[in-house]
Amino acid sequence: MTEHPALVLAFDLHFQDLYATDGLTRVDATFLDWLREASAPLAGRLAEARANPAALSLKERSDLILELSPVLEDFLGEMFGITGELNALRAEYSALAPLLAVKRKFVQRGKQVLAIKPEEAAAIDSEAVRAQLEQAIGGALTEESYAGAVEGWLANAAANADQLSAAAQYAAWALHTPEGRRAHKKGVLFKKPEKVDMYRLVEVDTLTSPLASGTIDKFRLPEEEWRHRQGFHLTDHGYSTKGALDEAAYCIHCHNQAKDSCRTGLFEKDGAFKKSVFGVTLAGCPLDEKISEMHEAMVAGQPLGAVAIIAIDNPLAAGTGHRICNDCMKACIFQKQDPVNIPQAETRALKNVLELPWGFEIYSLLTRWNPLNFERWLPRPATGYKVLIVGLGPAGYTLAYQLLQEGHTVAAIDGLKIEPLPAHISGVEHHGLRVPCEPVRDVRQLYEDLDDRVMAGFGGVAEYGITVRWDKNFLKIIRLLLERRAEFSMFGGVRFGGTLTADSAFDLGFDHIALCAGAGRPTVID
Repeated sequence: MTEHPALVLAFDLHFQDLYATDGLTRVDATFLDWLREASAPLAGRLAEARANPAALSLKERSDLILELSPVLEDFLGEMFGITGELNALRAEYSALAPLLAVKRKFVQRGKQVLAIKPEEAAAIDSEAVRAQLEQAIGGALTEESYAGAVEGWLANAAANADQLSAAAQYAAWALHTPEGRRAHKKGVLFKKPEKVDMYRLVEVDTLTSPLASGTIDKFRLPEEEWRHRQGFHLTDHGYSTKGALDEAAYCIHCHNQAKDSCRTGLFEKDGAFKKSVFGVTLAGCPLDEKISEMHEAMVAGQPLGAVAIIAIDNPLAAGTGHRICNDCMKACIFQKQDPVNIPQAETRALKNVLELPWGFEIYSLLTRWNPLNFERWLPRPATGYKVLIVGLGPAGYTLAYQLLQEGHTVAAIDGLKIEPLPAHISGVEHHGLRVPCEPVRDVRQLYEDLDDRVMAGFGGVAEYGITVRWDKNFLKIIRLLLERRAEFSMFGGVRFGGTLTADSAFDLGFDHIALCAGAGRPTVID
């Protein structure tokens, strides 16, 4: 095991505090002191919001969250001793601001670019224009160098007319020609939203093959879209930070007008939810996640703040996002053009935080203590109420989390064998005895190559029913969010109705049984 520096928390806090109710209360009190020092009026508004959250309008709530998020981000950076690394990540976000601004103002909306018709773009000598731009830039032409140069030239457009003309020609070529689109396929600068044809959502090539009595048409993805898989390695790593910020900047932050349909859904005049042309109800995010606010925080260069906003309504975001759900995307305000790819933005925001030093511990903390949640910023006091959950798929583990936050004790069973994790990571010995767990400095120590990974049993359909297009290492993240909590226990290889019945569960002292067993038994090859 790789040796890492020990976790030394600031403010006289200790690692054990992060997993104990009284410790979390100290964390909250410390944050409130920090907040009062940063802004006494803001601290007062938070106190009022906690005292009467129902009195806040949606706009007031969003504004308060977005004002608190950078303060919370600074606090967490100081608390975990990662201010330097956090500033480096912020700088990565900020460095992309010129690219996103030039894309919007010049590439997509600039009069010089719009004046060039597609047929004119086809006649542009791209190599000559590229050479002209590289000479003006003084280096290789990349999306970043192009954006930085154009931003500077626009500051004095009259003096840089020739350079801006060349930049406009190159943008038109990249936007309108097949060669240009191929050259910038992996970038973001020269991509624009396309009109959506609901009956042609997937572009295909048509191949006509001869038959004995005629021909037959075959459809396939264009060859440049193929991804060759060898073994069971992860095949889709999702968007980069640049791609995610491009989506966040494409979002028009509709929460400011109370039009964030990605969260609330789209409505008919009679108040009913709209349906897509395929009859799918456009109800938006089922978790009511503050998506627009998350995007605003991302564009503002707040990587930790964005994840804290996600965690208000979607604390188990490791189990949502890219390759999992897209109800939000279907209900995006952009219904006639490409929607914002919200799942990609959400997942990249989380991955960027997880990849920070102690990133797992920061994310884990935000699932238990989150001052941006004005109703339940800490777990409720213990109730003594004991719940048995049957099934540890997405429904079961999500319910387990919510019950733990409400102060209940939870035991969960699953028919699949659940492979034990090392006790220093999980905090649980193989025979169930609780032991101190160690902080995780580098989240990669939890990850496995999916080609080598053994099915661990936790996660239900997310474990056995999803291909390696989704990173199943996220299941271990979710598992640890639960397993490290003293009020939670889980047992694999237990069949409800056989090994354990309802009567025997109540005899054991459970107050309630929650059935989260899914639609049927898993089909696992022996």
